[in-house]
Amino acid sequence: MNILEGKSAIITGGNSGIGLATTQKLVEEGTYVFISGRRQSELDAAVKLIGKNVTGVQTYYYLRQSCPDPQC
Repeated sequence: MNILEGKSAIITGGNSGIGLATTQKLVEEGTYVFISGRRQSELDAAVKLIGKNVTGVQTYYYLRQSCPDPQC
């Protein structure tokens, strides 16, 4: 049994580049992977490419300095 089989991982930027390659390798090793990214279309493409044991989660970020309103 592989030591990664049945484990879970979170990869930020898992929809392209090194993050995508890491995600693919982890899935090959039996890990369930959650990938995050800013563009839903790229997340969907990565999930389709990998095919199994992966969920894409769109994430957002902002800089507090860019929004002086306390309600941000």
